[in-house]
Amino acid sequence: MLRTQAAAMLTLLTGPVRSGKSTFALALARESGKTPIYVATAAIDPSDAEMTERVERHRAERGAMRAIETNESLGPRLADVLGTLNAGEIAIVDSLGTWLSTYVVAGDPLEPRVAELLAALGSMRGDAVVVAEETGWGVVPPYPLGRTFRDALGRATAALAGRADRAYLVVAGFAVDLQAVGRRVSGP
Repeated sequence: MLRTQAAAMLTLLTGPVRSGKSTFALALARESGKTPIYVATAAIDPSDAEMTERVERHRAERGAMRAIETNESLGPRLADVLGTLNAGEIAIVDSLGTWLSTYVVAGDPLEPRVAELLAALGSMRGDAVVVAEETGWGVVPPYPLGRTFRDALGRATAALAGRADRAYLVVAGFAVDLQAVGRRVSGP
């Protein structure tokens, strides 16, 4: 993968919900020795008490870390945020599925957004750890919007994995190094 700065590294973490991906992302960021920046992709609806509680729990887990909200309605686009990283920083993008869902629900075309994200990841100066949910291991969603989301997230995750320097599957609190034990079967 071509990068403008040799020091920039992309790590992809994928796996089921509540499997330890965010915890592992925080550990990788802290171990890197770089300044961690948490890039939250979820919109916070003040009337949604359960989501507000989740966000507060995530904030407590990450501690005193600079945070950037990236949902379109709250601020800059994800690609723009990644373009602002300095060489001494590492972004934790949490999560790809939440980011994509905004566009799926709005009916926006996803391919240009994913292409823009891949370009930003390829030219960033700082490192990034991208958290992506695995959605295709369960039942096929019974409605078109759910199938569109599942397919888009699967394609985006595969594209990121094809460009990542490191890729892990996080399941039940264990991280499996996919590049060490797996074999790439298709391109992004």
